[in-house]
Amino acid sequence: MTRDDPRALIRYALTGLVVTLALAWGFFLARSVVLLIYISALAAIGLAPLVAVIARQPFYGRRPMPRWGAILIIYLCLLAVLVGLGILVIPPLVSQARDLWAALPDMLQRAQQWLLDRGLLARELSMREAIAQAPVGGTDAVSALVAAIWGFIGGIFGLVAILILAFYLLLDADNLVRTFVRLFPPAERPRVEDACHRVSGKVSGWLGGQLLLAMIIGGTAALGLFLMGVPYFYVLALIAGVGEMIPIVGPLLAAVPAVAVGFSVSPALALGVAVFFFLQQQVENHVLVPKVMARQVGVSAAAVIIALLVGGALLGVVGAILAVPTVAILQVLFAELAPDAARE
Repeated sequence: MTRDDPRALIRYALTGLVVTLALAWGFFLARSVVLLIYISALAAIGLAPLVAVIARQPFYGRRPMPRWGAILIIYLCLLAVLVGLGILVIPPLVSQARDLWAALPDMLQRAQQWLLDRGLLARELSMREAIAQAPVGGTDAVSALVAAIWGFIGGIFGLVAILILAFYLLLDADNLVRTFVRLFPPAERPRVEDACHRVSGKVSGWLGGQLLLAMIIGGTAALGLFLMGVPYFYVLALIAGVGEMIPIVGPLLAAVPAVAVGFSVSPALALGVAVFFFLQQQVENHVLVPKVMARQVGVSAAAVIIALLVGGALLGVVGAILAVPTVAILQVLFAELAPDAARE
């Protein structure tokens, strides 16, 4: 019985369908691990050009620097930046949080008095009663706190796993690319290798674009908060710059401490800070992100916006973070599989 036989074709089709469904189900069950591997691969692809540049520098005499040394230098620089940000941000935040907690009863009393004067509140509540009547109180508050702490610990372990896996992927990047290229016929290998280099360039451009956006948001936030007279404006600007690296919720979370600090001065200042961050994020979402990513990654502004919306809808914050580099990779694949359509 040959492959041209209808019954054989049906068997092949059914076998292929079963294998495809089994693989899809396996990927679904291990989706968290697959996502972690994908993020590690993106980090390795994005850092590969920088590692290559550092590795070409002389190490001992005329010998080039070992690849592991170049990767270690990048990791140490990232660690130094994080430690520096922590030293600058954490002490003022702890001091501010302590002051805010001390002033919270007075703030609550003034807010309740305002509501009582307008007939919106029947009687004044104590701090304990206010917490008990909050949307999340009692056992729910404890459960939410435990879930938040557990999620934070899980995020730290996930970040460490991503960094370790990215380290080994970068260390063996050349062999991995050569092995991948050998999967194709000899005539197609130069084309596949060129596509791999273009993917690496686009992902590196995405990382550079993210850093550029963070610097723009941090710089404009520092200038705006300084002109408005907000205390600790440099710390709040650093938080805004870091929050820019997290799409959707990052800018919102970064605005919360700035509004809180403004409210400690006056409600009018808090309102001004809120309006400033709202306008800044509108410009960032509709102008900066599409333009910067289109220039750095080579993806159209419309594709960037659509990718962010789809990625956020599918995977939330993580999907929004991975949306632009994924679209850049798909763009390269589309250009290789349908070159005539890509040129048009």
